[in-house]
Amino acid sequence: MRAPALNSPEAVVQLAMPKVSGQEVQEAIEITLVPGVGSLGQRKLLEAFPDRSEVFTAPVARLTGMGIPLPGAEALAARRYKPMAEEIADWCRREGCRLLVAGSEDYPARLQDIYDPPTVLYAKGDPACLGAPCVAIVGTRRPTPYGLQVAEGLAEDLARRGVTIISGLARGIDAAAHRGCLAAKGTTAAVLGCGIDVVYPREHRRLTDRILQRGSILTEFPPGTSPAPQNFPVRNRIISGLGIGVLIVEASEYSGSLITARLAMEQNREVFAVPGNLTSPQSFGPNYLIKQGAKLVQSWRDVVEEFVPELRSEILAREVRPCAMIQGRLDLLAEEERHVLGVLKTDRAAQFDRILADSGVGVSRLSDLLFSLEMRGWVRQLPGNLYVRLARPVE
Repeated sequence: MRAPALNSPEAVVQLAMPKVSGQEVQEAIEITLVPGVGSLGQRKLLEAFPDRSEVFTAPVARLTGMGIPLPGAEALAARRYKPMAEEIADWCRREGCRLLVAGSEDYPARLQDIYDPPTVLYAKGDPACLGAPCVAIVGTRRPTPYGLQVAEGLAEDLARRGVTIISGLARGIDAAAHRGCLAAKGTTAAVLGCGIDVVYPREHRRLTDRILQRGSILTEFPPGTSPAPQNFPVRNRIISGLGIGVLIVEASEYSGSLITARLAMEQNREVFAVPGNLTSPQSFGPNYLIKQGAKLVQSWRDVVEEFVPELRSEILAREVRPCAMIQGRLDLLAEEERHVLGVLKTDRAAQFDRILADSGVGVSRLSDLLFSLEMRGWVRQLPGNLYVRLARPVE
């Protein structure tokens, strides 16, 4: 599905938007804290009351007439969540967390365009990276070695060409997309399903720190919000809304990534999918999307081809011949290292014993060679004494 108005150069640059005062930011936070007033209700309020302070002085009957539940309308009138909003605003100032309010100059322009944009985005790092062309890469939390390599490789290729990679910091494909982008020294943004101060999953703390150095962490949930399961489908609309399109690498039949793809179509974004093995459960999602009209992706070029002509031409003009670079690094390997590398596959992990049998190299020598190849970025060791070849050396 094409969206020329969204991926045009004009859409990359923020439109002239007003600045918001600290009081207006605090009032926006307060509105988001009221239970029962979702993003659509918040949008109705902000459209009906351009001056946010009028939301709190409006008659309860008028608020309920707009579809706001009675408890929520009474909470707004009584300013029950004002102390909490003040506390959150103070915390954000202390912790260096930026608050991006819908309609303000620093709010992501593409996200402003969707049907139900979040009223407030909590951001750490540098959200200016969202002003570049953005593509979301998402998929299963239980990927195959093939899926991991494809996600990393495509993210790296796109990042090398100035595209910001959006994902959700989840295990599996999301983390691989972030890592691939960082390997290319590109910019990436992670959209959380929890508070900005919560690292989930916990093992991604180091990855989170690396993302903050090269991009941004974003969430619409207030600080302290736990990663409840119902939060993730909600945050998916932000992942799809921030980019020109969404690329699905691997996803099972009931994967949340299919929700992201559906949201992308509803938002008039592009939907891309990487085809997979017909016998693999993780391939159901992308194969199904391709049958429904998603663009089949074999390389970064398939994604860039859907950009508007001006942007596409600019990216292609900077093209470098990565295959020649990889071949040059391959020539630096010793003959034995190239021999062992030839035994390994990029789409299937192999046990040490199988590599031993296929290579004909002694046990001790094979261990040394695999360690050397891993240190030089050609091989990755997986749990269970498994090894897989990387499609390109990691720098």
